[in-house]
Amino acid sequence: MASAPDAVRSFLARHHRTVLVTRRHDGRLQTSPVVAGVDGDGRVIISATEDRAKVVNLRRDPRATLCAFTDDFFGPWVQADGRATIVALPEALDGLVGLYRQVAGEHEDWDEFARAMQQERRVLIRIGLDRA
Repeated sequence: MASAPDAVRSFLARHHRTVLVTRRHDGRLQTSPVVAGVDGDGRVIISATEDRAKVVNLRRDPRATLCAFTDDFFGPWVQADGRATIVALPEALDGLVGLYRQVAGEHEDWDEFARAMQQERRVLIRIGLDRA
């Protein structure tokens, strides 16, 4: 039988719509709809821009909660908690490419993709699953 984190990974391999919950500086919760995938090490991965609240919050407090669901919204879903790390460019590029491939397939111009990631100041959020 699969462990709870393994079930979350399996679900996210097929369903990428997710709500990410982080903590604001005053302790209140902040939610963000995001697209998520899973990297080769089993961590949840999310693309974000450097200046977004979720990134600022996770740099200060790495605790994260995810709720992922199907495209139909009503139906199966999973929730998981873990600790996040933020990976900036250029180190983030391979993970950003991997996430894109999981969600959308091949890009028509990977050099253009890399330029866009740099221009948008993208980072990769990696979340290790502690509890699901």
